[in-house]
Amino acid sequence: MATEVRLPQLGQTMEEATIIDYRIKVGDKVKKGDCIFEVETDKTAIEVESPADGFVRYILAKLGQTLPVGQTVMILAEQDEDVPQSFVDSLRPRVPAAAVETEAGPAPDEIETIEPAGPAAPVQQIELGSTIPLSRRQKIIAERMLRSKREIPCFYLMVKADVTELVEFRHRLNSTSDVKISYNDFVMRALAVGMGKFPIMTGHLAGDAIRLAESINIGLAVSGPSGLVVPVVKDVNKKDIAAIARDSSALIEKADNNRLLLTDLEGACITVSNLGAFGVDSFIPIVVPGQCSILGIGRITDACVPADDDNITVHKLMAMALSVDHRVTNGAYAGQFLDFVRKLLEAPSNLTK
Repeated sequence: MATEVRLPQLGQTMEEATIIDYRIKVGDKVKKGDCIFEVETDKTAIEVESPADGFVRYILAKLGQTLPVGQTVMILAEQDEDVPQSFVDSLRPRVPAAAVETEAGPAPDEIETIEPAGPAAPVQQIELGSTIPLSRRQKIIAERMLRSKREIPCFYLMVKADVTELVEFRHRLNSTSDVKISYNDFVMRALAVGMGKFPIMTGHLAGDAIRLAESINIGLAVSGPSGLVVPVVKDVNKKDIAAIARDSSALIEKADNNRLLLTDLEGACITVSNLGAFGVDSFIPIVVPGQCSILGIGRITDACVPADDDNITVHKLMAMALSVDHRVTNGAYAGQFLDFVRKLLEAPSNLTK
C-alpha cells in the first residue's frame, strides 16, 4: 500500500518549511528512519526521516519550495505496486509551480533551474560588486528585527561588571570539572537567579496583559554554518553551573553541525548575545519579539582601579548592555534586575549554591 510522506510538524510553532535537500531519488529503496530530505524553517535546518519502508515512487515538491505542515512531499510504495495517477495528482502541492517527479525522472527545465535554499545552496564567491541573495532564514530574521525596531519601544541599560574574581573562579572550576564552563554559562545562571527575584523580566506583552514565562529558558545566540541561530537552554534556574555548561555545549555542537531541532529553539524568555570573542567591547542588541529583553556581552578588558592604600590594581571588567521592552517594565525595575545580575557575577561563588 502506498505511503504518503508528509511534511511533519517538527515544533510547536512550525507552520511551514522549505525543501532544501533530497537525500534520495526516485527508485531508491528506503527504510523506516532513513534520512530522506532536509527542510529549513524560520529557525533552523532539520532532517526528516522516512516514516516507513518502501521504494521512492514519486517526489512531489521542488527544491526551494515552501510547503505547509501536512503537505505530501513524496510517495513510497512497493517496487511493482500500481499507484494510480489520479491518486498522485490529488496529492500535488496546492501552490504555484508545483513539480512532480515520476519514475521517468524530472523534467530538466523544471528541476535544474531550482536553486536549493539554506545550507544546500552552492557557496557563492564573495567579492566587491557581487550581489548576494538572502536565504529564507535571513529574510525572516530581517523581518523580525525590523518588526522589533518598529513595534517595541526599548530603553537600554549599560553596566560594567568587575569579573576579576569570576575569571579566577572559572579557572579553578575548569581545572577539576568534567565539562568546560564558559562565561556564558555563568551569565545564564545569574540571569536565571535574577529573573526568579524579578519575574516580570520573564514576561512579554500579550494583548492588554503581561504574560510571564512558565519556566526560565534562556536563548544563546550562536553563529552556525547557516547563519545566526538561538538555541535555548531549558529550566536554567533549576540547574547548577555544570549542568548549564553541558546543555549549552551540546546545543552549540548541534548548531555547528546543523542538527538543531525546533524544540531546541523554542521557549526562551530572554536571550544572551556575546561578541566578546570577536574583540567587541560593547554593543546594544535588538530585542527578540516575544521576549522582554536581551543581554549583550562584550569582551573582558583590563582596567586600572585605585585601591584603599592608594596603590593601583588591575581589575577585569566586562561590559553588559540590556535592551528592554518598555511596554513590559520600566527602567527602575529593569535596573534593579541588571544590578542584581552584576553583583552575582562579581561574587561567583554565590552562583554555585
